[in-house]
Amino acid sequence: MPTIPPERAPISEHGPHRHRQVAESFGSDAARYDRARPRYPQAMVDRIVAAGPGPAVLDVGCGTGIAARQFEAAGCTVLGVDADARMADLARQRGLEVEVAAFETWDPGGRKFDAVVSGQTWHWVDPVAGAAKAAQALRPGGPLAVFWNTGRPVSELAESFAEVYRRVMPDSLAAHQWTTPAVDGYSALYTRAADGIREVGAFGEPEQWRFAWERSYTRDEWLDQLPTTGGHTRLPPAELEEVLAGIGAAIDAVGGGFTMRYATVAVTAARTGAT
Repeated sequence: MPTIPPERAPISEHGPHRHRQVAESFGSDAARYDRARPRYPQAMVDRIVAAGPGPAVLDVGCGTGIAARQFEAAGCTVLGVDADARMADLARQRGLEVEVAAFETWDPGGRKFDAVVSGQTWHWVDPVAGAAKAAQALRPGGPLAVFWNTGRPVSELAESFAEVYRRVMPDSLAAHQWTTPAVDGYSALYTRAADGIREVGAFGEPEQWRFAWERSYTRDEWLDQLPTTGGHTRLPPAELEEVLAGIGAAIDAVGGGFTMRYATVAVTAARTGAT
């Protein structure tokens, strides 16, 4: 059975998973989250399904079930795990089976899965404890696949977005993220995930998959999504309104809509050996 090494590497000491109050803020408007958040490319879902020895999928940090429903549509049976009961309740309303727990302390109860997936969530999970738990739940050959959507509009609009955040939230990550390549902003998360998988010693060498796609947004669609993202869920109402007004004006200035160029990046590794 995989175990967490007694001397932990420094990759987990200051990771985002320490900030549970942020991770648990997304359920404050679960319906908006489910409605507005982007989905994932079908090519990635199909590749993960093809990599597993069977159809049983465990979705870690399933939220409202956005990724889970895509895996179900691809022919999988999915169990979700999420720490937020509000998100889990909405996922159940959408027909998903969900257990409420932090993944690091969740008990698989002897159950085995053909794939463990986590969309836009693994940075809230301790990367070593999470990989060890995934190894316990996976059948040999089954993949652990953790993935994130990253996106960037055209450079002119990205700079306009950055200017809004520099004015309203000068010390925030959002004030800087629009002026750096989107994928680069997530590179630390990919590295942390891969290092955690390697440290557990129950997987093959991690791989990185990348899928490019686009989605067009109207002004209202983008402003609907914005409050569901990590930099905005805990903003004071007045500050959030100022951000939304500024971003809305920037989108109006380019015609009332734009195309987001997304890259979905997955870190994957196959469970080795026998249980």
